[in-house]
Amino acid sequence: MAEKLAVMADSPSDYERLGLSPTAIAPWEDGKRTDDSAGTYEWWYFDAHLADGAKVVASFMNKMDLAAPKSLAPVLRLNLDLPDGRHFEKLVHYQPSEWSAAKDHADVHLGKNRFTGDLHTYRIEATAEEISVDVTLTGEVPPWRPSTGYMLFGADRSMEFAWLPSVPQGQVTGSYSINGERHETTGVGYHDHNWGNVGLMKVVHDWYWARGEAGPYTVIASYITASEQFGFEPIPIFMLARDNVLVGDDPAKVTFEREGIYIDQKTGKPVAATTRYTYQDDEDRYVVSFTRTHDLSANRMVDTIKGVKRIAAKLMHFDGAYLRFVGDLQISRYRAGDLVETYKDDAIWELMYFGHPR
Repeated sequence: MAEKLAVMADSPSDYERLGLSPTAIAPWEDGKRTDDSAGTYEWWYFDAHLADGAKVVASFMNKMDLAAPKSLAPVLRLNLDLPDGRHFEKLVHYQPSEWSAAKDHADVHLGKNRFTGDLHTYRIEATAEEISVDVTLTGEVPPWRPSTGYMLFGADRSMEFAWLPSVPQGQVTGSYSINGERHETTGVGYHDHNWGNVGLMKVVHDWYWARGEAGPYTVIASYITASEQFGFEPIPIFMLARDNVLVGDDPAKVTFEREGIYIDQKTGKPVAATTRYTYQDDEDRYVVSFTRTHDLSANRMVDTIKGVKRIAAKLMHFDGAYLRFVGDLQISRYRAGDLVETYKDDAIWELMYFGHPR
C-alpha cells in the first residue's frame, strides 16, 4: 500500500524531531515558530461569543497572502458583529518594522496592538479604524494539540502546516468600542496559533473548521482535504471535552458527513448546510452537528488581491474562497444506541476552499 502524501505527524520520531512532549504543552509552543522568511507564514487567532450577543474575531498575521507567502507583510484582521445587526470587518496592513513576536511565549506586537499570554491567561488589545477590543481570555479547557499539531505533505514530508489550540475554551472579560462608545462585557472565547512553510493553496483543497460550546461540552472539529496532488487525502481533527476534561481526540474514531449541499452564489463553491462529526468510543457515540442559519462572510480571495497579483491570479484561474457561518451546534451522546443527553447552542465555523469544486 502506497504511503499517504498528507498525514498528521504522530510518531515518536516526529515528537523527538520537533522537540515536543506527547503529554504536555510548553509556553514556547505559542511563541514565534517561523523566521518570517519567504514561504513561511504565521498567525495568532482569537474569537469570542459575548454575553450581550456580540461576536469578536481578531487575527494577528505576519502575512496576508497564505497562497504564496513572500516577504513580511503584517496584517490585523478584526471583525465585530453586534446584536443590533451591525457588522464590521476590518483588515489593516502594517509595515514590517511594526511587527514583532517573542519566541518563549505568545507576545505579538502589531503597531500599538498586542496579543500576549502564557497558555492560560491572554490579553488581546486591537484597534482598527472606528472599532477596538481590549479583552482578557482565561483558559478553562487546558491547552491541546492534535498529536504534534504538524500536518505533513509530500513524499518526503517536508511541507508543513501546524496548529496549536492554546485555549480550546476560556472565559472572556473586557470591552469593545465603536466610535469611542465603550461596552463592558463577558463571554466565552478561544485562541489558536497557526504556522507553516508552504502556501496553503498548494497543499489544501478545502477545510471545514469549527469550534463551540453546548452545555458542559466543548468541541473543536476540522476536516481538512489535501489538494489533488496529494490524493485529496483527508485529515480529520477532533477534540471533545466535558466539564473541561477531555472525552476524546482520536481521529481514527471520527466519521465526517456533509448534508444539504448547495452552491454559494457569491463564491460558486459547494457548501454543506450541515456538517456532522460522529465519534465512536466503545459503547459511547457522540454526534456533533453544525447547522448553518446565515453567513458572516462569503468572499472570493481574488477580490482581496490588488494590482498585478490580481491579474496573475485570474490568469491562473485561482478561485479560492473563504466562508464563515453562524448557526446551531448540537452535541448528543448515545450509550449502547440510546440517547443519554443532548445540548444545543450557537456557534461560528468556516469553510476555506482553495481548490476548484470537485
